[in-house]
Amino acid sequence: MKHSLTAAAALCLTASALSAETYSADVWADNWFEMRVNGAQVAEDSVPITTERSFNAESFTFEAERPFTIGLVAKDFIENDTGLEYIGTRRQQMGDGGVILQITDAQGTHVALSNADWRCHVIHTAPLDKSCENEASPVAGEGVCTFDISAEPEGWDEASFDASDWPQADVYSAAQVDPKMGYNDVAWAKDADFIWGPDLEQSNTVLCRLTVE
Repeated sequence: MKHSLTAAAALCLTASALSAETYSADVWADNWFEMRVNGAQVAEDSVPITTERSFNAESFTFEAERPFTIGLVAKDFIENDTGLEYIGTRRQQMGDGGVILQITDAQGTHVALSNADWRCHVIHTAPLDKSCENEASPVAGEGVCTFDISAEPEGWDEASFDASDWPQADVYSAAQVDPKMGYNDVAWAKDADFIWGPDLEQSNTVLCRLTVE
């Protein structure tokens, strides 16, 4: 009996491996991203988010069996929970985010593009009052520099998670995001959009997901 179960398990694993496909992905993010498939990380931005002007595109491959769920964590750089950058300098400001993504199968067919089909949930919003940007000494959580932060929902990047109450991704143009270095290194599909939370400046950490059938 033990040998029979082992053989059956091996057969199942072999069948699963045979049905898995190899996919190619391109991602450009302002400033940082992590991509997961069915809850497991398949890529992470190679440039740390703490790097000033960390703009770059990442191209990579992964294996998955359809249907599979993509979980994308996208972050804009902030110095602290004020949501600001260059604090205390003449350049003090709210940064702005944006991410664009495309995934193709081995035949070169696009199976996923960043667009309004994605569901996105913001877990860090700051500052809640944009006038914080003009404060001489901004302090997170004080005065006009309040913020809203929450943890990643458990299992949000897995197929079984119910994201029906998450809003659709907000879509932006290249002119609105103003992508910098790395963006032009990729031949983007014409239907790939920049996506983010409801505000490019105030939405600082965004979780986006899509199931590829």
